[in-house]
Amino acid sequence: MTNTKEYLQSWATSYKNDLTENILPFWLQNGLDKKHGGVYTCLDRKGSLMDTTKSVWFQGRFAFVAATAYSEIEANPKYLEAAKSCIDFIEKYCFDSDGRMYFEITQDGRGIRKRRYVFSESFAVIAYAAYAKASKDDSFAHKALKLFKRMQYFLSTPNFLPSKYEDWVKGKGHSITMIMLNTAAQVRKVIKDPILDKQINDSIYLLKNDFLKPEFKALLESVGENGEFVDTLNGRLINPGHCIETAWFLLEEANYRNWDNDIKNLALTILDWSWDWGWDEPYGGIINFRDCKGFPCQDYAQDMKFWWPQTEAIIATLYAYWATNDPKYLKNHQLISDWTYKHFPDKEFGEWYGYLHRDGTIAQNAKGNIFKGPFHIPRMMIKGYELCNEILKQ
Repeated sequence: MTNTKEYLQSWATSYKNDLTENILPFWLQNGLDKKHGGVYTCLDRKGSLMDTTKSVWFQGRFAFVAATAYSEIEANPKYLEAAKSCIDFIEKYCFDSDGRMYFEITQDGRGIRKRRYVFSESFAVIAYAAYAKASKDDSFAHKALKLFKRMQYFLSTPNFLPSKYEDWVKGKGHSITMIMLNTAAQVRKVIKDPILDKQINDSIYLLKNDFLKPEFKALLESVGENGEFVDTLNGRLINPGHCIETAWFLLEEANYRNWDNDIKNLALTILDWSWDWGWDEPYGGIINFRDCKGFPCQDYAQDMKFWWPQTEAIIATLYAYWATNDPKYLKNHQLISDWTYKHFPDKEFGEWYGYLHRDGTIAQNAKGNIFKGPFHIPRMMIKGYELCNEILKQ
């Protein structure tokens, strides 16, 4: 890297152009359901529909992305229309009679199944919040806050959500902790409420005091009821992508608090440790899973390279460089960007592949399914564009 300013200007331009000329057009053309509303995500390499089952996660996720692109990148009316289509589909079809949301749903709105967690709700919340900002309709800010409070009720009410394990097995999960942190922060952008600040503070406390394990230099995916280390395959699991995503959520909060040193240092510690666990020195890219004691991981995809950890690393390294001006983070941004852009984008049919083998060869070439769709990649491009421009202002 010879010129930092040119490097950042080049990436800012690339993020914006790729978002508006490749990623969003791919999904607006191939994914939107013009008959029933909402978005399909089960698309093959060329964008043809493989399955009409709809991911409820992505009704919220795409609404969030499209509304945020409208607010932060360009006020293209197609973005706002897409966001509203997904939100309308959510409100009409995606809630069950008990107030919880489905996980999968038919194209015309019949519930297929729910799952034990509240991630569908979290993505609907951030969709409402982003749409409130984009449309300047405050009613959606209130909807976001109301649904967020309902999530808290679901999580805090004993036996309301199905348990993963038998009753005697108690524990805490990193995923919901990080999700609640970010979801509260997104809602706070459009409406103020003490419960949002409390949730953010509580999540930060748990991350620092329960999930962060200095003896392993790792942030673990699960711990015991009181934050204790559980010496099992699941208890030793490190998900570097999740950890790196948490790091930039924390950097965003540190920035909100005028670069609060404690939160910033926590974020940088998590990022540094997780990069060391995640960066695959022989092949490049962020690997899926590690065991904090070095044992083999149980998950069958443990050594694959998925699309989303790479995008989280791109955001986090830029955020860390903005926070510190330390050139090692810009070097890591270049490492992860060079590897990611060499292997994931489909130069012939657009969008990105999602699933690679460890060496970067393509495992399968579909552009979407129930779990992959228009979220991590466009969110990275939006955040990357914003961060490059913030750094350039300095």
